[in-house]
Amino acid sequence: MIQWCERIFGLNQHQTTFRREFAGGLTTFMTMAYILFVNPAMLAQAGLPLTDTITATAWAAAIATLCMGFYANYPLALASGMGLNALLTYNVVLGLKLSWQTGMGVVVLEGVLVTLFVLTRAREKVMAAIPHAIKRAIGIGIGLFISMIGLKEAGFIAADTVTFVTVGDFSQKSVLLSAFGLLLTAYLEIRKISGALLYGMLGSILVSLAAGLIRLPDTWLLWPGIPATLFQCDIRGAFRIELIPVIFAFFMTDFFDTMGTVIAVGREGLFLQADGSFPRLKRALLVDSLAAILGGLFSVSSVTTYVESAAGVTQGARTGLANVVVSVCFFLAPFFTPVLAMVGQGMNAPQGLLHPITAPALIFVGFLMCGALGEMEWSNLEESIPAFLIILGIPLTFSISHGIALGFISYVLLKMALGKFKEVPPMLYLIALLFAGSFWVK
Repeated sequence: MIQWCERIFGLNQHQTTFRREFAGGLTTFMTMAYILFVNPAMLAQAGLPLTDTITATAWAAAIATLCMGFYANYPLALASGMGLNALLTYNVVLGLKLSWQTGMGVVVLEGVLVTLFVLTRAREKVMAAIPHAIKRAIGIGIGLFISMIGLKEAGFIAADTVTFVTVGDFSQKSVLLSAFGLLLTAYLEIRKISGALLYGMLGSILVSLAAGLIRLPDTWLLWPGIPATLFQCDIRGAFRIELIPVIFAFFMTDFFDTMGTVIAVGREGLFLQADGSFPRLKRALLVDSLAAILGGLFSVSSVTTYVESAAGVTQGARTGLANVVVSVCFFLAPFFTPVLAMVGQGMNAPQGLLHPITAPALIFVGFLMCGALGEMEWSNLEESIPAFLIILGIPLTFSISHGIALGFISYVLLKMALGKFKEVPPMLYLIALLFAGSFWVK
């Protein structure tokens, strides 16, 4: 076994051991296992069956993560992307009143687009064309968007006809449970406990059981069948002019999130070379882009590389062997579907159905994504003003695509007004023009 691992993954070459890879893989799974609770609960609001989505989410993550491990030999785990699933649920399905099958068709088309960009090496060219401030702002804006959804699902905020939004009802047990989960997660994260998000939810589950808010399932283990949601995506229905900005929004989000994640984890694991190059980058990006297509085919939203992989890297993971460990964990997860369903079904409250066990994870993931705020160069007004519009626009318009559009359009127009036409790469003019069309999407 050890010799096989050495031959396939080159453990000695990467100065690691089987034990380190196992520990790193287990740590990565623990830090990202919350997706098994959060993704099905969110997609259920779009009409997808909860139990089938739990199985599909786990197995899509297992397949994509395994491919990354063997083909790219990196400890970069993949699963349904936070932010992308929110865009699919709240903007595409509920916002545009489309079927979830059409929404998954959008995901497949986005994955095909990203794959073409990887194969033609256009992805690197686009990355070079877009200002760093805009790149950071997209991640920050999506982080705030996710946190805002988490606040709503936690019951911390509620709709109001006069002020648009107001404070929630903290006399409700479910809202107090959300507060407990958030504080517990924050405490664990501050104490640098690996798997803080997962442990925070486990703590909330124990409190929920003690308070009688949920009850243990009659059956703990279940033999998972083939999910009914597999290959149900409506690609033809997604081929619509008015959905082009939505597809592009998926593309932009997936595009920048992956590049940022790969670079961030690469720095942590010392994968980056002295000249800044990233060995086998095209392989990693190709797996990630194909994983997006897989996510649409499995009806679990776009599958993408997780920044939580850095947790495993800090534990010593350096090769794709860690991904094998993560993949096995994801594959086995559906056998515990009754337990996962107990968590993801939500709790009734006067303001609607809440998800107090998973909502704190959404809030905290948003917090983590806002870490790039400290890297913003606010003194460079030509870039920071458009970036600010993106950060503010995404959560307040409740639309990732329109929030990004505000930033790109304003950036190009400001440069033009200042007479700095040559400072704007031609590709950005095209991107701004495409984004402008998103304001006509009904």
